[in-house]
Amino acid sequence: MELLDPRPGQSVLELAAGPGDTGFLAYPRILPGGQLLTTDVAPEMLEAARRRAAELGLDNVRFAVEDAASLTLADASVDGVLCRWGLMLVPDMEGAAAEIARVLRPGGRAAVAVWASPEENEWMTASGRSALELGLMELPDPDAPGPFRLSGDGRLASLLEDAGLRVETVEDVPLTWRAPSLGAWWAITRDMSRMLALLLQRLTPDEAEAVRVASERRLERYIGPGGELVVPGLARVALAARAG
Repeated sequence: MELLDPRPGQSVLELAAGPGDTGFLAYPRILPGGQLLTTDVAPEMLEAARRRAAELGLDNVRFAVEDAASLTLADASVDGVLCRWGLMLVPDMEGAAAEIARVLRPGGRAAVAVWASPEENEWMTASGRSALELGLMELPDPDAPGPFRLSGDGRLASLLEDAGLRVETVEDVPLTWRAPSLGAWWAITRDMSRMLALLLQRLTPDEAEAVRVASERRLERYIGPGGELVVPGLARVALAARAG
């Protein structure tokens, strides 16, 4: 949000919005006269975003089901684009980057966040790494849609530049993932990770328990005095602009 720096009267598009919280941070900054369009390819996510907007009292937000790689918006129709932790999950991410460039007005900017390396995000990778070490899954295709598809050095910038955008900055942003306990982390991870959910479906109960135990052992060093789990993470954010 700091990099995009949305201003009053501007129109902002959020892609792969999920529950919409990133775009909702922009909303008060584009008032008066601005327009926020919250989009996601999943109708269920948009319903969650609508409920969240209602809870926050945001009554002038537009919502639309949109495929990020095939937007229905007109050329040069928005001033800013936000996409947090979504671009690397789009099957045709090159198409999505091209669409960002297409819908931006001259001088418009996009702020895109992805995850940095798996090693720097153990809160997300502990279960997969444990399953690999136990021989219960194969190494995933690094080019398939997934959280670390754009984690390699220079990959995010190259993707945006190939789409015709001018990359102004790429910054690594530390963050902290918290859970009340290791048990809570495991429960949340099973809900959040499609990879883990599918893996557990095909494992025996003993194998699934082995993955859980090994995963929790990886994270034990992050347990605080009160039992809370506090795990560091790292995101990568790029700011790119369409030539004016």
